[in-house]
Amino acid sequence: MNLKTALEPGDIARACADAMWAEDDASKGLGMEIVEIGPGFATLAMNVRPDMVNGQRIAHGGFIFTLADSAFAFACNSHNERVVAAQGQITFIKPGKLGDRLVAKAREITRGGRSGIYDVRVTAGDIVIAEFRGHSRVIPGKWLPAQDE
Repeated sequence: MNLKTALEPGDIARACADAMWAEDDASKGLGMEIVEIGPGFATLAMNVRPDMVNGQRIAHGGFIFTLADSAFAFACNSHNERVVAAQGQITFIKPGKLGDRLVAKAREITRGGRSGIYDVRVTAGDIVIAEFRGHSRVIPGKWLPAQDE
């Protein structure tokens, strides 16, 4: 049997996230955590630390982008294909503040062939901080080994 018949899509998504997380020093180093994962979606969270605020004393946009990009990465790698970003764009709506718990919810908009589009909303509580759109590209390889029959 092949992997897709052996595991449900949600199990595949979780196993891919676990495999990817084991190698993701950047997300772990910034204190991110995986809140939820499933086929085509991921939610990651991160607390804004003192070393993440800029000269305006608000969350540096690069850290907000990185959180959104990480959620995007986990969403598009949830189908047992190795996928990288081809493009990412963010619109900052409100500032994040020191101590905020930022939550990035990524969802698949479309996926076909080697390309996909994903939207990510970053919030602090009920406040929308940023909107991110990422375009993905499948590269060779799988996250999970094929199962023996």
